[in-house]
Amino acid sequence: MFENLIEVLKANPRKIVYTEGHDARILESAARLKKGGFLTPILVGNVEVVKAAAEKGGFDIEGLEILDPATYEGMDEMVEKMVELRKGKMTAEDCRAALSKGNYFGTMLVKMGVADALLGGATYSTADTVRPALQLVKTKKGANLVSSCFILVRGDEMIAMGDCAINIDYQDKLDKEGNVVLSAAAQLAEVAVETAKTAKVFGMDPKVAMLSYSTKGSGKGANVDLVRNATAIAKEKAPDVAIDGEMQFDAAVSPVVGQLKFPGSPVAGYANTFIFPEIQSGNIGYKIAQRLGGFAAYGPILQGLNAPINDLSRGCDAEEVYQMSIITAALA
Repeated sequence: MFENLIEVLKANPRKIVYTEGHDARILESAARLKKGGFLTPILVGNVEVVKAAAEKGGFDIEGLEILDPATYEGMDEMVEKMVELRKGKMTAEDCRAALSKGNYFGTMLVKMGVADALLGGATYSTADTVRPALQLVKTKKGANLVSSCFILVRGDEMIAMGDCAINIDYQDKLDKEGNVVLSAAAQLAEVAVETAKTAKVFGMDPKVAMLSYSTKGSGKGANVDLVRNATAIAKEKAPDVAIDGEMQFDAAVSPVVGQLKFPGSPVAGYANTFIFPEIQSGNIGYKIAQRLGGFAAYGPILQGLNAPINDLSRGCDAEEVYQMSIITAALA
């Protein structure tokens, strides 16, 4: 998988900004990427602190760009742009204070075209990575929410799972008069379509299973209705993608069970992209695949934003940073 993504990056040079440039794991990854020559890292932090940390760890970052919010020449322009983006919700003083922090500063570097992608979260929480992205980079045209997926790899086998990290559940969004402006089913359908798009980036031909405790009407309840309605919307939004449901996991992965329970479905028994009805089952599902199924899990990969911005686990190691850097930049 990574060999293919590296070839993509060699043909399409990209810059990735790290919001925690002093972190040893970030520095090790940046040094490795510098040596590889297919992706250009930008490190955020105090220049002397970053260089000292690199020297202490024995990481060669000579020649890499280190940008310090405290001394950045374009800060006034950045503040002005952020005030405009926040549309009266933050004063210039508020914006300058926010931009003194690596997460906001790095996000604005992406917004202003200095970098193509961002990777953060080695020390920041997921919320502290996602919030600036939503406020500044914002969702792409046609997107109503940010979601996530994991790419799981075992040998030559690759699957995608979403959403396992961002959306707790799906509820109808109402206006002030109580009218539904975005249904729960439409939100889940959007996750399905975006996850299929992400799967394609990794060379997959997505066959999307909308997961449930019911297969083709075998069960009843509001959760089943949600998945069934989302399936119909997703099919309409992406008629060129194989999407089917609602179906149980065994029907999604076993051809015998799938075609018995859901005869004629192009997905049942052959699914490689799995959409969960809420975060609890999604998070449990991908971790079962990782820990008991022997899959390597890459993510969460954020979907729906105007630029690739991804979140690291605070427990990550340098290898995970390196891998997520390649994935994030390739999405650009």
